[in-house]
Amino acid sequence: MGFKKTSDLVAVSFGVAETGANTYTEDEIALQLDILNNEIFVVLSVDLDLVSPDGIAATDTSTIGAVSSTTQAAIGNMSESNVLATARSDIQAAGFADAGVSFQRAAMESYTGDLDYIALIATNNFFIGVQGVGNVAAKGMTGRLWGYRAKADASTYAALVQSEVLSS
Repeated sequence: MGFKKTSDLVAVSFGVAETGANTYTEDEIALQLDILNNEIFVVLSVDLDLVSPDGIAATDTSTIGAVSSTTQAAIGNMSESNVLATARSDIQAAGFADAGVSFQRAAMESYTGDLDYIALIATNNFFIGVQGVGNVAAKGMTGRLWGYRAKADASTYAALVQSEVLSS
């Protein structure tokens, strides 16, 4: 794969809030890449912070968030190739008289092993989505994506763009 780093580390902060309780809401974050010069964004790490789900007696609730390189019709999960990171916060209260027990699934939003990068974004943006389940109030998510800009050779750039677009 041919690309060359052209910038120092860049941190892109973002946030999204549901338009209504339990409604999938997505926002587009522009990376302002120079697509005429085959610029890509090399993702090194993603950190997600979810608004806690509502604690409601006898009701399971959750807040789920995802970051993807393409737009999604519903909240994405890690089985989809264009989903870069997910997070989930649940309160299991069905059958309880109180607000139940909380659980979080972050599964290390950013892999900390020996990887050069976790994703390559070739199009000019990425997408963040959030959805609550069983909540009374609308939920949200904030986060930060770290990476750097790079210039890809023509064949690498074409393959990356085609892969992103065709798998959306």
